[in-house]
Amino acid sequence: MTETLFYHLERRQLEDVLPGLVEKSLARGWRAAIKTDTSERSDMLDTLLWTYDDQSFLPHAQLGDGVAADQPVLIAVEEGNPNSANIFFYVGGALPPDWSSLADLARVVLLFDGRDAEALAAARGAWKEAKSAGHDVTYWKETPSGKFEKQN
Repeated sequence: MTETLFYHLERRQLEDVLPGLVEKSLARGWRAAIKTDTSERSDMLDTLLWTYDDQSFLPHAQLGDGVAADQPVLIAVEEGNPNSANIFFYVGGALPPDWSSLADLARVVLLFDGRDAEALAAARGAWKEAKSAGHDVTYWKETPSGKFEKQN
């Protein structure tokens, strides 16, 4: 059963949250894939991961840059798991075409903008699909202080 976390962004932007979550994943020894909705978002995240912190380095590439299998973090619009990721991050409205195909992952994280009614509706639909596929689903909401708290 894949642990699936829904992160409801209300105060911070994706760009403020994603790098830290990717760092934590790498610290666990996991390989990560970031699934985006557009090549433009992939380009933006590629730049972000190179520049977000002068004191840190997140080794990564976009699909098509170098050997995908060698990348600890791979950013892609396309489906598949060419870097043998343990965790998938779905961002910008990207959703898996088939939740049951993710059963071999350690974790799936869907980050969505709770200030966007369309993103919120899509996340609700994705929640139902993930649960139906047998995922262990949890919902995390930003507190006023900007931390994420698990909701019951």
